[in-house]
Amino acid sequence: MFEKKKISILYNMEEMLAKAKKGKYAVAHFNINNLEWAKYILEECQDLKAPVILGVSEGAAKYMGGYNVINGMVKGLIKDLNITIPVVLHLDHGSSIDACRKALEAGFTSVMIDASKYALADNINMTKEVVSMAKRYGASVEAEIGHIGGSEDGTVSESLYARTDECIVMVNKTKITALAPALGSVHGLYKGEPNLDFTRMLEIGIKTDLPLVLHGGTGIPNDKLLQAIECGVCKINFNTELQIAWKRNVDNFIFQNPNEYDPRKVIGSGERAIKAVVRTKVSLLKSDNKA
Repeated sequence: MFEKKKISILYNMEEMLAKAKKGKYAVAHFNINNLEWAKYILEECQDLKAPVILGVSEGAAKYMGGYNVINGMVKGLIKDLNITIPVVLHLDHGSSIDACRKALEAGFTSVMIDASKYALADNINMTKEVVSMAKRYGASVEAEIGHIGGSEDGTVSESLYARTDECIVMVNKTKITALAPALGSVHGLYKGEPNLDFTRMLEIGIKTDLPLVLHGGTGIPNDKLLQAIECGVCKINFNTELQIAWKRNVDNFIFQNPNEYDPRKVIGSGERAIKAVVRTKVSLLKSDNKA
């Protein structure tokens, strides 16, 4: 049972990831894009008795109407669907202190401050400020070091691998909850085989003694995801794979039902696809029956 750090009907990541680290499994982070997305993920994770992290990018937050809308939506779903598993509402890749502040003020229980594009000293200073702010809300904080490449909300960037010594300094000076070291994963689809640095991942995991986060889970082979967990990864992010599965089913539905215009039926035709991906990933990460 999860005993600590429950904020209203939501949780932060602290105890969730500590349990994952001790139990040698990882908690799935699924990005949400609308009400249906959140509903399907919550229902499937409830059925699997798996804790879950609902991630929201700044672009998705803008699309859905803002942080307050999302907080109200997720809490409403938890109550009305009788969701009893631990759920974290997490800002994914917050680009500024102000973005993290807005999410926290709206009721998010976890934030990621991504200041990885700045020099290490600036990254640390920004992260420290967010950690201090998050403490007042009982929220957890994830930070990134190095730079995870690929495409996120339309922004394309190259990867920059994290250095172990800089990760140690970041953790010691900021007291973050979790660290996302860039070690070869990318957002979006991979071009060829992902080249993850497991040696450095293990070293960072041991020397920081902190739960690690792997971004860009879509397209990474299952054996490599499991190897990452062995190296100290306790949270793995998925987004693109759900989007692709949803689109495939919706395309097929529209093709077979060209005269259908009810948005509930069109959007809902992707439900099974999303839930199938959620079930596969949760089972793979061995976080089922961990709630």
